Amino acid sequence: MSYLAPSEFTAKMIDAGESKVFMSTRDTLIRAYMAGAILALAAVFAITISVQTGNFLLGAILFPVGFCMLYLMGFDLLTGVFVLAPLALLDKRPGVTAAGVLRNWGLVFVGNFLGALTVAFLMAYVFTYGFNIDAGPIAKKVASIGEARTLGYSQHGVDGWITIFIRGMLCNWMVSMGVVGAMISTTVGGKVIAMWMPIFLFFYMAFEHSVVNMFLFPFALIMGGNFSVADYLIWNEIPTALGNLVGGLAFTGLTLYTTHVRTAKKRG
Repeated sequence: MSYLAPSEFTAKMIDAGESKVFMSTRDTLIRAYMAGAILALAAVFAITISVQTGNFLLGAILFPVGFCMLYLMGFDLLTGVFVLAPLALLDKRPGVTAAGVLRNWGLVFVGNFLGALTVAFLMAYVFTYGFNIDAGPIAKKVASIGEARTLGYSQHGVDGWITIFIRGMLCNWMVSMGVVGAMISTTVGGKVIAMWMPIFLFFYMAFEHSVVNMFLFPFALIMGGNFSVADYLIWNEIPTALGNLVGGLAFTGLTLYTTHVRTAKKRG
């Protein structure tokens, strides 16, 4: 498997960030929509495996298929552009502004959310045969997850909110490593292996991913989860997204950029 050195793939990261900032509104929304939809399908796929087999490890092992598919197709997740777009600004690429970075984040958020929400409604319809029968154990499992990861955090007040934030940080530390992983090899097999490892880790550890949650919580609400939209936003989506931003940028983007692009002078 052909491997690119860090100095090479970090340059690709900056180029990718620049490209995303200047991408048209139409293309940004389409790519984000498809990314949100595919990741949502991967999430329900992993939960289905876990419920039917009773083995969460197996679900976590197979969840990365969605992430690999969407990045091989060139689609964009919010967690990825949180890391890549700011690097183009930091590198002072011509025409890249803070407003351009924020525009990209906003469009990707909207596209990811619409894609994930579409799959939430489609899967709710499928599980209930058009809302005519009981949703079954898989939907009930998602509903219980929605309650545990909103009301379960709110019971701990500020400490619960901080816990979500930290889980969001840890999540995008790993997910952004998967984004970078797609750039370190020139072969499909090499890209898949490099993406698979950190995504498996994040999912099994139940870290908080803002885009996965764009599917889980609307689906849980449709399936009768005992929490509100406000609970979802305040006690999950907002702290998760902020944690994803900080964790991915600080632990992956800035560290790689600092040591492989802005390398310090050698001693002696």
